[in-house]
Amino acid sequence: MAEEMQNENELDLTAAAADAENAATPAEVADSTEASGEQVVNSNAHWYVVHTYSGYEMKVKANLEKTIENRHLQNQIFEVRVPVQDVVEMKNGTRKNVSRKMFPGYVLVNMDMNDETWYVVRNTRGVTGFVGPGSKPVPLSDAEIKPLGIKTENMSIDFGVGDEIEVVAGVWNGTVGIVQRMDFGKQSATINVNLFERETPVEISFSEIRKV
Repeated sequence: MAEEMQNENELDLTAAAADAENAATPAEVADSTEASGEQVVNSNAHWYVVHTYSGYEMKVKANLEKTIENRHLQNQIFEVRVPVQDVVEMKNGTRKNVSRKMFPGYVLVNMDMNDETWYVVRNTRGVTGFVGPGSKPVPLSDAEIKPLGIKTENMSIDFGVGDEIEVVAGVWNGTVGIVQRMDFGKQSATINVNLFERETPVEISFSEIRKV
């Protein structure tokens, strides 16, 4: 009897090991979802403040956006923003409108915070760390975000980068194109349109787009 129970336990362990071996990993599940064309809006995304070297704000933004594109992290890091404001500057008796950074030395990032995204942002050239106690990233609250003019609501969509879409409203109504970039912070997608016989990137609101 003891021998039969031992054999049954061994069979159970063997079956469990086989199930674990055949189970899909999180990465495989994500690849499957992406391949099916479904676009999942990440509800874990928050805005974080990143500290940079002085004068490196725009360089950090450009470098991080390039890394996001190269590593296909558009569904985890949604937007990188350097807030600016228009001010009137007097120079030699002449009034001049100029744009100034609202927070010199800082960049805002809308992202799903996990080990991979933390590593990518933290190791971007020019970044010195996240803002938070002990450099632990702390997301901005809605009250802190509102004065910056940032939208916090997300729109559920069924298209993504590489999908063919049609513009159904606005100036580009009727235009068909391939999605080149998604900006979840602005709730918009970028497509290329033929303008003056040249391919020109145009940003279209999610609300004005449908998947073909």
